[in-house]
Amino acid sequence: MLEINKLCKSYSHADARQDVLRQLDFVMSASSSVALLGDSGSGKSTLLHLIAGLERPDSGEILFDGQRMHVESESKLAAVRRSELSLVFQQFHLISTLTILDNIKFQAALCQRLDPLYEAELIDRLDLGSQLKKFPHQLSRGQQQRVAIARSLLHKPKLVLADEPTGNLDENSSLEVMGLFSNLVKQAGSSLLMVTHSQAMAEFMDRRVWLHNGKLAEVE
Repeated sequence: MLEINKLCKSYSHADARQDVLRQLDFVMSASSSVALLGDSGSGKSTLLHLIAGLERPDSGEILFDGQRMHVESESKLAAVRRSELSLVFQQFHLISTLTILDNIKFQAALCQRLDPLYEAELIDRLDLGSQLKKFPHQLSRGQQQRVAIARSLLHKPKLVLADEPTGNLDENSSLEVMGLFSNLVKQAGSSLLMVTHSQAMAEFMDRRVWLHNGKLAEVE
């Protein structure tokens, strides 16, 4: 489902070059979950951005669901992000002018995959039924993250890329939301690659990998 071969990425800062990813290899199967761990600045978010086609690698291959993400056109990458990927961040990125219900439906509507029965199930499981007519600013952080999760799953993407999705929540809320998130991802038949600093959050995943010196290693 996802295969990365010899991936390299560097940045230049004031005449100095920083190698972030160095000949990185990674394989992820369908309907699996992986926690991506590593020190701050190790390149975890960069790797997610490269997989999603938001940045281009210096060299190497990113193969996702038959697409060559490292060389596809911008229009093709946008189409893949719209229909086969979901991105979940700790900042939520809800649309302030839309109601909660319209935020939940947003990506599924774009790729014409609205499913009223699954929508109702997500709303119920995430306890959002009483919030649907409100706007994002009227919800707590935990509720906003639940909306972001519902939006990310309604179109049943093949892969969800999550960058510290519970980073803005307290520990109890984080554990509750993460439990729901991981179960709903499995139910949707999606895969989940999640950046986290938390060992507790990583325990929800099938596998854990550590990014260090530009390469990945499995964590037992």
